[in-house]
Amino acid sequence: MQLIDIGVNLTNSSFDERHQAVLERAYAAGVQQLVLTGTSIDGSEQALELCLKLDESGQRLFSTAGIHPHCASDWNGDSAQRLRGLLNEPRVRAVGECGLDFNRDFSPRPQQEKVLEEHLALAVELKLPVFLHERDANQRLLEILKDYRDHLTAAVVHCFTGEQQALFSYLDLDLHIGITGWICDERRGTHLHPLVREIPRGRLMLESDAPYLLPRTLRPKPKNGRNEPAYLPEVLREVARHRNESVEDLAEHSTASARAFFGLSAVN
Repeated sequence: MQLIDIGVNLTNSSFDERHQAVLERAYAAGVQQLVLTGTSIDGSEQALELCLKLDESGQRLFSTAGIHPHCASDWNGDSAQRLRGLLNEPRVRAVGECGLDFNRDFSPRPQQEKVLEEHLALAVELKLPVFLHERDANQRLLEILKDYRDHLTAAVVHCFTGEQQALFSYLDLDLHIGITGWICDERRGTHLHPLVREIPRGRLMLESDAPYLLPRTLRPKPKNGRNEPAYLPEVLREVARHRNESVEDLAEHSTASARAFFGLSAVN
Protein backbone atom coordinates (compact mmCIF):
# COMPACT_ATOMS: atom_id res chain seq x y z
CA MET A 1 0.00 0.00 0.00
CA GLN A 2 1.46 3.32 -1.08
CA LEU A 3 0.28 6.76 0.02
CA ILE A 4 1.12 10.28 -1.13
CA ASP A 5 1.01 13.15 1.34
CA ILE A 6 0.02 16.10 -0.85
CA GLY A 7 0.61 18.73 1.83
CA VAL A 8 3.37 18.70 4.45
CA ASN A 9 5.02 21.81 5.91
CA LEU A 10 8.48 20.28 6.20
CA THR A 11 10.09 23.74 6.32
CA ASN A 12 8.39 24.41 9.65
CA SER A 13 10.95 25.07 12.39
CA SER A 14 9.58 22.21 14.51
CA PHE A 15 11.14 19.83 11.97
CA ASP A 16 14.60 21.45 12.06
CA GLU A 17 17.35 18.86 12.46
CA ARG A 18 14.70 16.13 12.18
CA HIS A 19 14.01 16.02 8.45
CA GLN A 20 15.69 12.70 7.69
CA ALA A 21 14.12 10.91 10.65
CA VAL A 22 10.67 12.29 9.78
CA LEU A 23 11.02 11.06 6.22
CA GLU A 24 12.24 7.63 7.25
CA ARG A 25 9.22 7.21 9.52
CA ALA A 26 6.94 8.31 6.69
CA TYR A 27 8.43 5.84 4.23
CA ALA A 28 8.18 3.06 6.80
CA ALA A 29 4.49 3.88 7.27
CA GLY A 30 3.80 3.58 3.53
CA VAL A 31 3.89 7.28 2.69
CA GLN A 32 6.14 6.89 -0.33
CA GLN A 33 5.96 10.39 -1.83
CA LEU A 34 5.44 13.82 -0.30
CA VAL A 35 4.65 17.26 -1.65
CA LEU A 36 6.23 19.98 0.49
CA THR A 37 4.06 23.09 0.80
CA GLY A 38 5.47 26.51 -0.04
CA THR A 39 3.68 29.35 1.78
CA SER A 40 6.03 32.26 1.07
CA ILE A 41 8.76 32.97 -1.45
CA ASP A 42 11.52 32.21 1.06
CA GLY A 43 9.61 29.17 2.31
CA SER A 44 9.06 27.91 -1.24
CA GLU A 45 12.77 28.20 -1.94
CA GLN A 46 13.51 26.30 1.27
CA ALA A 47 11.00 23.57 0.32
CA LEU A 48 12.72 23.11 -3.03
CA GLU A 49 16.12 22.99 -1.32
CA LEU A 50 14.89 20.23 0.99
CA CYS A 51 13.62 18.22 -1.97
CA LEU A 52 16.99 18.42 -3.69
CA LYS A 53 18.97 17.74 -0.52
CA LEU A 54 16.91 14.91 0.95
CA ASP A 55 15.89 13.07 -2.22
CA GLU A 56 18.70 12.80 -4.73
CA SER A 57 16.73 10.17 -6.65
CA GLY A 58 14.09 12.74 -7.62
CA GLN A 59 11.30 10.22 -7.02
CA ARG A 60 9.99 10.93 -3.52
CA LEU A 61 9.99 14.63 -2.66
CA PHE A 62 8.33 17.44 -4.60
CA SER A 63 7.07 20.88 -3.68
CA THR A 64 4.72 23.74 -4.39
CA ALA A 65 5.64 27.41 -4.67
CA GLY A 66 3.44 30.32 -3.72
CA ILE A 67 2.38 32.93 -1.19
CA HIS A 68 -0.24 32.08 1.44
CA PRO A 69 -3.05 34.65 1.75
CA HIS A 70 -1.76 35.48 5.24
CA CYS A 71 1.41 36.76 3.56
CA ALA A 72 -0.26 38.49 0.60
CA SER A 73 0.91 41.90 1.86
CA ASP A 74 4.49 40.79 1.16
CA TRP A 75 3.84 40.51 -2.59
CA ASN A 76 5.90 42.81 -4.82
CA GLY A 77 7.61 42.83 -8.21
CA ASP A 78 10.51 40.81 -6.87
CA SER A 79 8.06 38.21 -5.56
CA ALA A 80 6.61 37.69 -9.03
CA GLN A 81 10.05 37.21 -10.56
CA ARG A 82 11.24 34.78 -7.89
CA LEU A 83 7.99 32.83 -8.00
CA ARG A 84 8.19 32.41 -11.74
CA GLY A 85 11.74 31.10 -11.38
CA LEU A 86 10.64 28.57 -8.78
CA LEU A 87 7.71 27.38 -10.87
CA ASN A 88 10.09 26.55 -13.71
CA GLU A 89 12.01 24.12 -11.47
CA PRO A 90 11.25 20.44 -12.27
CA ARG A 91 10.61 19.48 -8.62
CA VAL A 92 8.02 22.24 -8.17
CA ARG A 93 4.73 20.67 -9.23
CA ALA A 94 2.02 23.20 -8.32
CA VAL A 95 1.31 26.90 -7.81
CA GLY A 96 0.51 27.75 -4.19
CA GLU A 97 -0.30 27.60 -1.41
CA CYS A 98 -2.42 30.54 -2.48
CA GLY A 99 -6.00 31.61 -1.95
CA LEU A 100 -8.21 33.61 0.39
CA ASP A 101 -8.49 33.66 4.18
CA PHE A 102 -11.29 35.92 5.40
CA ASN A 103 -11.21 34.31 8.84
CA ARG A 104 -8.04 35.89 10.15
CA ASP A 105 -7.55 38.66 7.59
CA PHE A 106 -3.82 38.90 8.22
CA SER A 107 -3.58 40.66 4.84
CA PRO A 108 -6.20 43.06 3.46
CA ARG A 109 -8.83 41.26 1.40
CA PRO A 110 -8.25 43.28 -1.80
CA GLN A 111 -4.55 42.39 -1.60
CA GLN A 112 -5.36 38.72 -1.05
CA GLU A 113 -7.54 38.76 -4.15
CA LYS A 114 -4.90 40.51 -6.25
CA VAL A 115 -2.19 38.04 -5.23
CA LEU A 116 -4.48 35.07 -5.87
CA GLU A 117 -5.13 36.32 -9.40
CA GLU A 118 -1.39 36.69 -9.97
CA HIS A 119 -0.96 33.04 -8.98
CA LEU A 120 -3.82 31.87 -11.17
CA ALA A 121 -2.45 33.75 -14.17
CA LEU A 122 0.93 32.06 -13.68
CA ALA A 123 -0.73 28.66 -13.38
CA VAL A 124 -2.57 29.20 -16.66
CA GLU A 125 0.57 30.40 -18.42
CA LEU A 126 2.82 27.62 -17.11
CA LYS A 127 0.14 24.90 -17.28
CA LEU A 128 0.55 23.95 -13.63
CA PRO A 129 -2.11 22.86 -11.13
CA VAL A 130 -3.03 25.11 -8.20
CA PHE A 131 -2.85 24.35 -4.47
CA LEU A 132 -5.60 26.45 -2.87
CA HIS A 133 -6.31 27.68 0.64
CA GLU A 134 -9.80 28.92 1.54
CA ARG A 135 -11.27 29.88 4.87
CA ASP A 136 -14.54 31.77 5.25
CA ALA A 137 -14.19 32.93 1.64
CA ASN A 138 -15.98 30.29 -0.42
CA GLN A 139 -18.16 32.62 -2.49
CA ARG A 140 -15.43 35.11 -3.33
CA LEU A 141 -13.00 32.32 -4.22
CA LEU A 142 -15.58 30.86 -6.59
CA GLU A 143 -16.14 34.23 -8.26
CA ILE A 144 -12.42 34.62 -8.94
CA LEU A 145 -11.83 31.00 -9.97
CA LYS A 146 -14.62 31.04 -12.54
CA ASP A 147 -12.68 33.51 -14.67
CA TYR A 148 -9.71 31.12 -14.83
CA ARG A 149 -11.10 27.61 -14.43
CA ASP A 150 -11.48 26.77 -18.12
CA HIS A 151 -7.79 27.51 -18.63
CA LEU A 152 -6.40 25.79 -15.53
CA THR A 153 -5.09 22.24 -15.77
CA ALA A 154 -6.36 21.40 -12.26
CA ALA A 155 -6.81 22.82 -8.77
CA VAL A 156 -7.19 21.35 -5.29
CA VAL A 157 -8.86 22.94 -2.29
CA HIS A 158 -6.38 21.73 0.28
CA CYS A 159 -7.36 20.92 3.87
CA PHE A 160 -11.07 21.14 3.11
CA THR A 161 -13.05 21.80 6.30
CA GLY A 162 -16.20 23.45 4.89
CA GLU A 163 -19.87 22.55 4.72
CA GLN A 164 -21.85 20.72 2.06
CA GLN A 165 -22.64 23.80 -0.04
CA ALA A 166 -18.96 24.72 -0.29
CA LEU A 167 -17.98 21.15 -1.17
CA PHE A 168 -20.56 20.88 -3.92
CA SER A 169 -19.59 24.29 -5.33
CA TYR A 170 -15.98 23.13 -5.66
CA LEU A 171 -16.95 19.81 -7.17
CA ASP A 172 -19.15 21.66 -9.67
CA LEU A 173 -15.96 23.43 -10.83
CA ASP A 174 -14.25 20.03 -11.19
CA LEU A 175 -11.81 20.78 -8.38
CA HIS A 176 -9.93 18.22 -6.30
CA ILE A 177 -10.43 18.05 -2.54
CA GLY A 178 -7.70 17.48 0.06
CA ILE A 179 -8.71 15.88 3.36
CA THR A 180 -6.60 16.08 6.52
CA GLY A 181 -6.75 14.95 10.13
CA TRP A 182 -9.49 17.51 10.68
CA ILE A 183 -11.87 14.63 9.94
CA CYS A 184 -10.48 12.84 13.01
CA ASP A 185 -11.43 15.72 15.33
CA GLU A 186 -14.57 14.89 17.32
CA ARG A 187 -14.92 18.55 18.38
CA ARG A 188 -15.10 20.21 14.96
CA GLY A 189 -14.67 17.68 12.17
CA THR A 190 -17.65 15.35 12.43
CA HIS A 191 -19.58 17.26 9.74
CA LEU A 192 -17.03 15.88 7.28
CA HIS A 193 -18.02 12.28 7.97
CA PRO A 194 -21.01 12.20 5.58
CA LEU A 195 -19.44 14.73 3.19
CA VAL A 196 -16.41 12.63 2.23
CA ARG A 197 -18.80 10.09 0.68
CA GLU A 198 -19.79 12.78 -1.83
CA ILE A 199 -16.27 13.29 -3.21
CA PRO A 200 -15.95 11.27 -6.43
CA ARG A 201 -13.11 8.87 -6.98
CA GLY A 202 -10.45 10.72 -8.88
CA ARG A 203 -11.11 13.96 -6.99
CA LEU A 204 -10.07 12.95 -3.45
CA MET A 205 -6.53 13.27 -2.10
CA LEU A 206 -5.06 12.90 1.40
CA GLU A 207 -2.68 15.14 3.30
CA SER A 208 -1.18 15.50 6.75
CA ASP A 209 -0.67 19.30 6.81
CA ALA A 210 2.07 18.39 9.31
CA PRO A 211 3.15 19.61 11.79
CA TYR A 212 -0.43 20.81 12.23
CA LEU A 213 -3.68 18.83 12.62
CA LEU A 214 -2.46 15.78 14.51
CA PRO A 215 -5.28 13.21 14.12
CA ARG A 216 -7.09 13.13 17.46
CA THR A 217 -8.04 9.49 16.91
CA LEU A 218 -4.36 8.47 16.81
CA ARG A 219 -3.30 6.00 19.50
CA PRO A 220 -0.86 6.30 21.09
CA LYS A 221 -0.48 10.05 20.68
CA PRO A 222 3.04 11.45 20.37
CA LYS A 223 4.11 13.25 23.54
CA ASN A 224 5.32 16.25 21.55
CA GLY A 225 1.88 16.74 19.96
CA ARG A 226 3.45 17.26 16.54
CA ASN A 227 1.85 15.79 13.45
CA GLU A 228 4.02 13.92 10.94
CA PRO A 229 3.47 12.41 7.49
CA ALA A 230 3.88 8.98 9.14
CA TYR A 231 0.44 9.50 10.69
CA LEU A 232 -1.30 9.87 7.33
CA PRO A 233 -2.55 6.25 7.53
CA GLU A 234 -4.76 7.37 10.43
CA VAL A 235 -6.44 9.89 8.11
CA LEU A 236 -6.74 7.13 5.51
CA ARG A 237 -8.50 4.84 7.99
CA GLU A 238 -10.95 7.50 9.11
CA VAL A 239 -11.84 8.59 5.57
CA ALA A 240 -12.19 4.96 4.42
CA ARG A 241 -14.54 4.24 7.32
CA HIS A 242 -16.90 7.07 6.39
CA ARG A 243 -16.77 6.28 2.66
CA ASN A 244 -17.50 2.61 3.34
CA GLU A 245 -14.35 1.66 1.42
CA SER A 246 -11.47 -0.56 2.38
CA VAL A 247 -8.25 1.22 3.30
CA GLU A 248 -6.56 -0.57 0.40
CA ASP A 249 -9.11 0.70 -2.12
CA LEU A 250 -8.98 4.27 -0.82
CA ALA A 251 -5.19 4.22 -0.76
CA GLU A 252 -5.12 3.05 -4.36
CA HIS A 253 -7.51 5.61 -5.85
CA SER A 254 -6.39 8.61 -3.74
CA THR A 255 -2.76 7.86 -4.61
CA ALA A 256 -3.66 7.54 -8.30
CA SER A 257 -5.41 10.93 -8.10
CA ALA A 258 -2.36 12.55 -6.51
CA ARG A 259 0.00 11.06 -9.09
CA ALA A 260 -2.14 12.35 -11.93
CA PHE A 261 -2.62 15.78 -10.34
CA PHE A 262 1.07 16.43 -9.61
CA GLY A 263 2.49 14.45 -12.54
CA LEU A 264 4.30 11.91 -10.36
CA SER A 265 5.63 8.50 -11.33
CA ALA A 266 5.54 5.54 -8.97
CA VAL A 267 8.64 4.99 -6.85
CA ASN A 268 10.86 2.25 -8.29
